[in-house]
This record gives sequence, structure tokens and C-alpha cells, in this order.
Amino acid sequence: MKVAYIQALGGASGDMLLASMLDAGLEKSELESLILDLGLTGISLQVTSTQRGGISGIHLDVKLDSDSKIPRRWQDFVRIVEASALSPRVKSQSLEVFRLIGQAEAAVHGVEPEHVHLHELGTLDTLVDVVGVIFGLETLRLEKVFCSALPTGSGTLRSQHGLLPVPAPATAAILRATDAPSYPPPSTLPATGEMLTPTGAAILGTIADFSSPVIQISSIGYGLGTRNPDAYPNALCLTIGELRDINANSDLLILETNIDDSTGEVLGYVQERLFDIGAKDVWYTPIQMKKNRPAVLMSALVSSEMKDDAVRLILNETSTLGIRVRSVERIEADRRIEEFQSSLGIVNVKIKVLNGKDIAVSPEYEDCKKIALKKSLPLIKVLDIVSFEASDQIL
Repeated sequence: MKVAYIQALGGASGDMLLASMLDAGLEKSELESLILDLGLTGISLQVTSTQRGGISGIHLDVKLDSDSKIPRRWQDFVRIVEASALSPRVKSQSLEVFRLIGQAEAAVHGVEPEHVHLHELGTLDTLVDVVGVIFGLETLRLEKVFCSALPTGSGTLRSQHGLLPVPAPATAAILRATDAPSYPPPSTLPATGEMLTPTGAAILGTIADFSSPVIQISSIGYGLGTRNPDAYPNALCLTIGELRDINANSDLLILETNIDDSTGEVLGYVQERLFDIGAKDVWYTPIQMKKNRPAVLMSALVSSEMKDDAVRLILNETSTLGIRVRSVERIEADRRIEEFQSSLGIVNVKIKVLNGKDIAVSPEYEDCKKIALKKSLPLIKVLDIVSFEASDQIL
């Protein structure tokens, strides 16, 4: 599986993300064609090789003529994307980013989303940044994106609303909405100003899995911000390669406990809570305890990092007095996810790979569910049709 890992060394913004892709292999001409496909005029791309904090990379400046600098509403961006001939994946993820920005701004200013004015985010360079990054993922054939925690910066920033705290309120709202992990710079550094922009937070909150993969590296790109501070490198690192060894995961634990006095409602609730905090799997097994009491064995598969949180949750939410903990190794088959055009509509399918060969196809439940509801078909029939067609064409 070809994946990317983004290390937000000095923060993240839309132009830094796009610049890192240019440094990693995306062609400037491909972005220029994208701009034309979106029906945009008065826009040019200035790509410069330079340095930030001793790191060489690409700085991207999206140049706008006077007409292109007129602020738009986020709904205008949505209409441009919807009217384009972009692929379904690029369209859907781009629209998700813009809706996230619009909802965050609405929450900050206490207005309905349709009344939001984006000000600095409303010019066409924001549209180029967002759609360009999503387009870049597809063009570079990246199936998944991983990302580090995001540095927010510190101090204040000046905007059309006046002096604002860092992170900007819209950025903070996006981090909250997406559960993206973030952190302030060390207190030993002087006030850094804004390191994470709303656009950068919205893009990464939409596309990224905030965890660290094991990658066999094929290319590296550095996207550079406009400022060149002394305290830190204003750069973002994009690493591209094949996902390796993540499927042989020995850093897993099984937490087990016997419960004989909880209702089905409580057990179901605890299972949901464990999934919410990141459990890999949770299941119940019927057992017989002393004095012939029927009971259940609760088992939760978790990473070692979340052991304390999971143990605390189980002790708080159930009557158990003790939890058994043991290490396990889980081996997973390689897989990738592709969009498949079935006779019923577009469905994401998961393809299992063994020794480099595709051996099985499984349609994504949520996509099939939407089709079943839209077309008033039995879900099992949709699953069967998509499975048969995908297997016939892919395997």
C-alpha cells in the first residue's frame, strides 16, 4: 500500500502541504491543468526552491490578479467543486474540507453557516490549496495519509477581526471537530505566532490518520512556509513509500474480565465506549462461573499505549474488581481500498492481498447501506451484487 506520512515540523498550512507534494514528485503543470479544469482564471503558481532553518524545499506562492482576490463564501467554493469534472474522491474530500471550514467559522462567529464570511480564507488561493492537496493525493496514488500531532504556535496573530490568540479560534474549532491531536511549542521558545492555519487543520483533519506508520521510503518532499523564523524551521515534511510491517503488530494487549451481574445495555454501552477511545476490537464470550452462574467474558484488544485508559474505563463502568492483561501478536493481511464503479453506483471496496496478488474483495458496508436505502433494495442483495461484480473485474 502506497502511503504518506506528514511530519508538521514547523506547522501546517494549505500552501505548505501542496508545496511538499511538488517537492515529492507532483508536477507544477498538473496543478496548472487542475486550475483550468476548475474554470479559474487570473491565477499563477510561483514555485521557488529555497531553505527554512537549513532545510531545503519548495515554497509555493499562489498569485492572484485583482479579480481573483475578491473574497468568496465557502458555498461559492462548494459550487465550483461540484460543477467540476473532478473525480468523486477529490470532489467529496474537497467538499468535506470546505464544509468543515464553514462550520468552524460559523461556530466561532455565532452565525448560521450560510452567513459566514471567510475574509482571509475566502480568496481563490484557498480553493487551489484545498483541491490541489486532495488532487495531489490521487495523482501521486496515495491510498492513505498518516500525520504527526500538529503544533499550533503561540502568541497572537493579526486578522481582519483584529488581534486574535494563537491558535486562531477557527483553527481551534476545527481541531475540536476532527479530534486532531495538537500541542503548543515549548515554553522556552519565544512566541512563534501562527504555525497551524485553519486551512491546514481542515485538510489534515479530513484526510489524515494521526498515527506513526512503518514506511519503506520512496520519496521525500519539504513544503516551506513564507516566514523564516530563527527559533524553528518553518517547514513540513512529506514522506512517501510503501507501508511495511505495520501488519505484524506485537504491541497489542488483550484485557479480560469475567462479569456476571451486568445487563445487556451496560455491556453494550461499555463496548461502544471502548471502541470510541480506540480499542481494536471488543467482544463477549458466554461462560459459566462458580455456583453455576451464567456470565460473560469481556475481551478488549487494545494498543499498549491505551491500556491505562481502557482499564480505567472498564473499572469505572462495570462491577469487576480485576482485569487480566496479556500481550498478543496480531498478523493482518495486506489490503488496499479502491473506488469501484458497480452497476448500482460507486462503492469503496477493500482488496485483500497475499504475496502481491489480489485474492479477495469486500465492499464497504456504509457505501452499500447508502445504495440500499437510496434504491430501496435489500442490503444483502446490494452486497452480493457489488461483491460479484468487483471480484469479476478485479481478481
